[in-house]
Parts: sequence; C-alpha cells; structure tokens
Amino acid sequence: MKNLALSVVLFVGAALQAAAQNIIAENPTQMADALRNFGYRAELLKDDGGDPKISSSTGGANFSIFFYGCTNGQNCDAISFSAAFDLDTGSTLELMNTWNQKKRYTKAYLDDEIDPIIEMDVFLGSGGVSIDNFRIWVDTWERALGDFKQHIDF
Repeated sequence: MKNLALSVVLFVGAALQAAAQNIIAENPTQMADALRNFGYRAELLKDDGGDPKISSSTGGANFSIFFYGCTNGQNCDAISFSAAFDLDTGSTLELMNTWNQKKRYTKAYLDDEIDPIIEMDVFLGSGGVSIDNFRIWVDTWERALGDFKQHIDF
C-alpha cells in the first residue's frame, strides 16, 4: 500500500511540474520569454482594451500576439497571432477567399482600407501547452505568414 501511495504522490508531483512548465496565456511574460528563446524579438505591451499583447516580427513582417478570454487584463485563456499588411492598392476579396479555402489554421480578411490581415487563433485553456507544442504553433505561424506574403505579393 505504501508503494501505491508513493507512486501516486510521485505521479501527481510530476504532472504538476510538467503543467508548471507549460506555456499558458495567463503568463504573457513567460510566452514572450519563450519567443525570445526561439530567436524572435518579443516586446510585451497592452492592447487598447488593456489586455496583454506581444509585438514581434519574422521574415520582414511585423506581427502581434493578442490575448483573449481575459478578465481585467489577466487570466487569459487564448491567443491570436495577427499580421496586417499595408498595400499601395490594397487586395481583393477573391484573393482572401482563395486563401481561406485552401488553408486550415489561419484566416485572412480585408480591413476598411482593403488591406489584407491574417490571423491564427490558439486556445490554450487553463493548462496551456508544452513548450514543444507552443514551438509547433509558432513554426506554423511563421510558415503561414511566409506563404501569405507570397499569396498577396508582399
């Protein structure tokens, strides 16, 4: 019986330690640090509503990570990668629709000046995701952003 109790304690301890290392939307500083460790610039800011926001860039394109599901700027449970492109002649709805029909994890649309915006939402919940899983999301975003730049001829 002692061995069973010890096994349960060790298992719970290991599970708690693993969860503590997860990337969570409740900790924007941890997320910014993870991005820096991946080699990205990561400036922690606040959006217009007072929620956290990370400003970064990759491949010559600026992007932001917005935090959602927050209560008074804290306890967030989701993020959204977002990049906007200011094009001289704007873009077209057809080009955005083509992107949306062919891509799985991102969505694209036009702003009020017909400039393209691309976004990728990631729900992290209260447990977050492992650092390896977060890295996969960042890599997915970087590939999508590069593909999108080609798609809109940026």
